[in-house]
Amino acid sequence: MDQNYTTTFMVDQTPEEAFAAINNVRGWWSELIEGDTDKLGAVVYYHHKDLHRCTFQITEFVPGKKVVWHVLQNYFPFVEDKTEWTGTDIVFEIAKKGDKTELRFTHVGLVPHFECFNVCSDGWGTYVKGSLHSLITTGKGQPNVGEAITESEKALSK
Repeated sequence: MDQNYTTTFMVDQTPEEAFAAINNVRGWWSELIEGDTDKLGAVVYYHHKDLHRCTFQITEFVPGKKVVWHVLQNYFPFVEDKTEWTGTDIVFEIAKKGDKTELRFTHVGLVPHFECFNVCSDGWGTYVKGSLHSLITTGKGQPNVGEAITESEKALSK
């Protein structure tokens, strides 16, 4: 059985519109993202206070179909293995299903035995199912601007 964190949702927008929204990472995840988020091979840096630092590289970039980020480095101070995400892949797959577009998000390697699994699942649920979905469907996401958004982030910020 596939234990990786995954979530899927459908939208009325086209695969191309969903693809454009995914690559507007500052529009749905964090305004503090550094680097190009829409080019194959680009290296991107994310940080949220001292709670999360992450560097990833865009390793697949197939317009209207797929984006893959490979996590080069990761740091969490709140778990024993502070590098739990390092070497994992964050995958966005887009498919046309009838008159709808399906977006499937999978964090390959983010598995239940990871200490950060619950916190990270909460985070991805908020940012992908909430903010990215909103960016695709309304043109406006709810990225963090350096403040905690999820309940897990808020708890860890204390």
